Amino acid sequence: MEFRHLRYFITVVEQSTFTTAASILHISQPSLSTSIKNLEKELGLILIDRSTRESRITKEGKVLYLEAKKLINHYEHVVGEMKRLKQQGPSELSIGLIESSKFWVPKILANFKQEYKDVRIRLLEVLGLQEVERALNNFDTHLAITNQYIDNKEIETIPIYDEKLVALLPPMHPLKNKSYININDLEGEAFIVCKEGFQTREDILNAFRKSGIKPNVQFELERFETACSLVEDGLGITVVPENYVKYSKKSAFHIKQIHDSNISRTVYLAYDKNRYLPPLVLSFIALVKDFFDDKPDH
Repeated sequence: MEFRHLRYFITVVEQSTFTTAASILHISQPSLSTSIKNLEKELGLILIDRSTRESRITKEGKVLYLEAKKLINHYEHVVGEMKRLKQQGPSELSIGLIESSKFWVPKILANFKQEYKDVRIRLLEVLGLQEVERALNNFDTHLAITNQYIDNKEIETIPIYDEKLVALLPPMHPLKNKSYININDLEGEAFIVCKEGFQTREDILNAFRKSGIKPNVQFELERFETACSLVEDGLGITVVPENYVKYSKKSAFHIKQIHDSNISRTVYLAYDKNRYLPPLVLSFIALVKDFFDDKPDH
């Protein structure tokens, strides 16, 4: 059975006459009659009763009409969906995130949603280097916001902003009244740091090494949120991105700039260069670039 013949049959049924159906289909009436006869011959069934002046559908024809109608509707839906995918990409945008991006990603998404109202957004936390690469390579995410520079020829890594790292002190810490601290002030302090495999850990430990200080690491973890909770409970100090705490709700810990050490990190936008990026993904990337082009202080 050809889809063309099914369309012809559906039109004949709905219009009740071959003349009207042929006019709508822009074919000659003899050609339409021949197509329906060929369909009947193929199926071995009489679909249209032609014994009267007005063509009538047979019982067998009714069954075919109902099933053909569903089939054609589904086919048209699939064709339409494929056209939409070609033009817009999938109706879902999947983004890998680091914790500190929470201060600006919602602003980007608010603008994005104005253009792509029906697109579903998936936000996945991808923190370590291996997690980021795996998420991109497995197509779990369309792109990633990360502080990891990915040295991979298949992945484009674009720097979007730099951010300072600041020290967090417990509520009753002796240094709480200082306007800023030096890295030497942290010597011997119980220290809370990210576990191995996290770029922020390397940035922090490198700063300690340059100052000739060995940090007294007491806790290793994955999330800044957990580190902040430990600091609030007086279990040690930590160093986190300034933007993470700058836009957070008021907390009990004290935020201190580290005066004599330029501890900072770069945040990147990363995506697979060999993967087809639909327009909605490219639109999000453009919004990110525009956001930080307008904010040179970040």
